[in-house]
Amino acid sequence: MKALAISGSAKKGGNTSFMLKTVLEGLEKDGIQTELIELADEEVKSCTACYNCFKNKNNKCIIKDDNINLYIQKMIEADIIILGSPVYLVDITPKLIAFMERCGMVSIANKYLLKRKIGAGIVVRYRRAGAIHGLDSINHFFLVEQMIVVGSNYLNIGIGRGSEATNLADSEVDEEGIKTMIDLAHNISWLVKEKYQ
Repeated sequence: MKALAISGSAKKGGNTSFMLKTVLEGLEKDGIQTELIELADEEVKSCTACYNCFKNKNNKCIIKDDNINLYIQKMIEADIIILGSPVYLVDITPKLIAFMERCGMVSIANKYLLKRKIGAGIVVRYRRAGAIHGLDSINHFFLVEQMIVVGSNYLNIGIGRGSEATNLADSEVDEEGIKTMIDLAHNISWLVKEKYQ
């Protein structure tokens, strides 16, 4: 079993990464192999609606000068896909939206490559607005791809804000958010056992 987590944050090793790592650590304790990809330093081009993926049907996007085709292959090989993003202005990052659009189109064009895989979305916010909308954006991707969406004890949301005095990632002071991520890992592990036993 393998879990692939993708961070759409503009900051490598930030709050979104911390929350994703919290979930991945829980999965690792249950014997699930994990990988985290952070898109922070990468250019992710937007879908151009060329529909070549529907014509070629080769599990690839025609755009070749970024890493999307590598990530599509990793998603195909994964059993669990976790997408995470901060909410900067009432939605997930443009980079993660572009990622979902490109991967999603290729998946649909090739008879739903992600169908029945386990999916979980995570958002991290600084202020109140946008967290639910951002989580909905990720969950809609999973639903369109016919994936199985997993939740936690509350919405999969973390809060990131000022902890410079502790030299920790901001989210590390969000005890409720951390508990939510731990429970999310437990729920994913339970589903894996139920699905594959």
